[in-house]
Amino acid sequence: MKKILTLALAVILCVSFCLVAASCGGQTGPKKYKVGIVQITQHSALDAATEGFKKALTDKLGADSVEFDYKNASGETANCSTIVNNFVANKVDLIMANATPSLQAAYGATKDIPILGTSVTEYGVALGIENFSGTVGSNVSGTSDLAPLDEQAQMILDLFPGAKKVGLLYCSAEANSDYQVKTVEAYLKNKGIETKRYTFSDSNDISAVTTGAVGEVDVIYIPTDNKAADSAEIIGNIVRNAKKPVIAGEEGICAKCGVATLSISYYDLGYKTGEMAAKILTGAAKIENMPIEYAPTTKKYNKAIADELGITIPIGYEEIK
Repeated sequence: MKKILTLALAVILCVSFCLVAASCGGQTGPKKYKVGIVQITQHSALDAATEGFKKALTDKLGADSVEFDYKNASGETANCSTIVNNFVANKVDLIMANATPSLQAAYGATKDIPILGTSVTEYGVALGIENFSGTVGSNVSGTSDLAPLDEQAQMILDLFPGAKKVGLLYCSAEANSDYQVKTVEAYLKNKGIETKRYTFSDSNDISAVTTGAVGEVDVIYIPTDNKAADSAEIIGNIVRNAKKPVIAGEEGICAKCGVATLSISYYDLGYKTGEMAAKILTGAAKIENMPIEYAPTTKKYNKAIADELGITIPIGYEEIK
């Protein structure tokens, strides 16, 4: 009889414990966060940013505390909307939007779930915010891959002092590319350098547009541009055959078709974004109060192309490996 009473008491205590746990939300172990990652396309810079982001979150929270749902939009903006709508339906705890179209889609899909952008050049332009102060102020923050554009423009003048005309090659559909080009264009014009825009709408136009550019200019500038990054090898074949130098907005493009760049580490940029995410998820910071953050820049050069063109790179540039 005593054994029966003891067993009954144990069952009662167990049930009581479960009821208490349920009343407290049923959380008996560390919280596991669901993080959705939407990346507009696959190329080295964006891939590095995603890897840095994931590494930072697992470093800060532990690998067992984060469940990543990574989706690649294959270069299609419409796919970004489908992906983020699924994230919202699945009630993820945070969305990381890699590149401007991903950020725009996420911003349009939810005003409640925290959204961190990365590899986004200018948040005011991307989100249509006039007189942007550096803090979005809603459920959006993140990191910017914007290098100092005046320094990029000056790099053209320093490396090619005899250049009279600079071609600006970029995708007209990317608002942040247009922003970069306008800034570089104004700087060069102020220095007395003629510029001409060469725009393409998709990868099918790149070959013809680039071929037209190399026949008319002394130097080509390519901003941080996802479509250009996707087709950097195509651009590289054309400019190298024409012996025309390219100054690029980021290292990935420069590695395939450029002479030099003032660039950032996209892995470090993604890592910084992951550190921001950890603070948001744990409640250490509120996203609406977090300003956009930036990564340090480095002057880099492509030795193979510089040697082909007979260009002497000054001290202070790091070779792209």
